[in-house]
Amino acid sequence: MSQRSRVLPGFGLSLGFTLAYLSLIVLIPLSAVFIKSLGVGWDGLWEILSSERILKSLQLSFTTAMIAALINVVFGLLLAWCLVRYSFPGKRIVDALVDLPFALPTAVAGIALTSLYASTGWVGQYLEPLGIKVAYTPIGITLALVFIGLPFVVRTVQPVLSDIETELEEAASALGANRFQIITKIILPILFPALLTGFALAFARGVGEYGSVIFIAGNQPFKTEIAPLMIISRLEEYDYEAATTIAVVMLVISFVILFAINLLQAWASRRTGRTVK
Repeated sequence: MSQRSRVLPGFGLSLGFTLAYLSLIVLIPLSAVFIKSLGVGWDGLWEILSSERILKSLQLSFTTAMIAALINVVFGLLLAWCLVRYSFPGKRIVDALVDLPFALPTAVAGIALTSLYASTGWVGQYLEPLGIKVAYTPIGITLALVFIGLPFVVRTVQPVLSDIETELEEAASALGANRFQIITKIILPILFPALLTGFALAFARGVGEYGSVIFIAGNQPFKTEIAPLMIISRLEEYDYEAATTIAVVMLVISFVILFAINLLQAWASRRTGRTVK
């Protein structure tokens, strides 16, 4: 039986180079983090992780990243829809502004958001009399993560939305489907895998975000202190075991969540006939 021809030859060499590159860039550094954290033993790990301050920081980081990613899924879909389906003055400017968080230094974004939403800021001075405090609260952290995570959802959903043929909607409308049924039965099932991918990217970006958050968070222990800041603090104290332990916990939890999202994405892709390989 003849071997199936491939478009690009040299699969073995390509795979070997890929695995070697992945090992040098990702696997070996992550393995070093795990080995360093396990050096303190199980008792040492439990003592570090049982600290209320560390637990609060981990809870804050994952909670705000999850909320921000969910917000970005909703508004990122709406923004992508407008950019794909409508033409309006300044469309190219809006499309370029979507990528601005990629190019803007995160520290600059944090300073700008703090200036806007502090009690004396342009926006914060009107929110504070209403009892809404944004800067130096978890709300401010979530806002910063929404800012840096929005492009991931928009740029993931936009090409899939562009590929959806309008004839599908026209056929459904001709068969008597209303607009709500067209969106929920035709458009959203096709977009669901892309939305999951955008959510996963925005969530992963938010969990490890540092620069844009430390300025607007206020860094109050047990209240607005994020896990990446705890890692930096432990490194500055030369407590490498605690720093790597916190990092390992973040890696494991993030990997489990992202792996579950990938499984859900693969299931949704098979259901819609767009198999993920």
